[in-house]
Amino acid sequence: MKIVIQLVLWVVIGFLGYLVFNSVNGPVKFNKIKKVRYTKAVENLRDIRTAQLAYRTVTGKFEKDPEKLIAFIDTAKFTLTQRRDSSFIRFNKILKIDEPKDTVVIDTLGYASVKDSLFKGGNHLSMMKIPIEGVDENFEMNAGFINKNDLRIAVFEAKVSKDVLLGDLDKDLLAQEKEVVSVDGVNGKYLSVGSMNEVMTSGNWPRTYGENDN
Repeated sequence: MKIVIQLVLWVVIGFLGYLVFNSVNGPVKFNKIKKVRYTKAVENLRDIRTAQLAYRTVTGKFEKDPEKLIAFIDTAKFTLTQRRDSSFIRFNKILKIDEPKDTVVIDTLGYASVKDSLFKGGNHLSMMKIPIEGVDENFEMNAGFINKNDLRIAVFEAKVSKDVLLGDLDKDLLAQEKEVVSVDGVNGKYLSVGSMNEVMTSGNWPRTYGENDN
């Protein structure tokens, strides 16, 4: 009976040791995988932002259709300009004299491919895909206009749910991650860039994952 009790105690001790180890190692493993996946997703979100800003430069608005945005990168061109000061003479009808006037002249120097300027590696072709092995989904994207101070301003947003990025990991730790409020973390349920409610093109990730503004 004494031997049986000892064996049972060793089993209990082993089980408790496993629980303690798992309670410590579980979050460490979760955070390690999370950092790798967030970093990959942020790279794509930054590419989407770059594409959207180029689209706005050329068209004056953002694009919500991923296929149209990718096609734009493949075909669009930036206009290269030069701004220079100049002057001219204008006749003043009241004073009956010629007067010098200052002006600014913008010369068109040529055109440059958006793709060659920003996406020489062709990574824009896969920027809408969630870059996680085993996940066959795209980033959610939207674009439109909002009114701020009587101005109609173009906005866009691209995002991915933490459920998509981390859905195969520990559910309790995932639930905690979705409630994060921290300057060193990704707050909320999504990893995102831009906003459909505010005039912003920054991302909601800390700089440890890459530049979050542009």
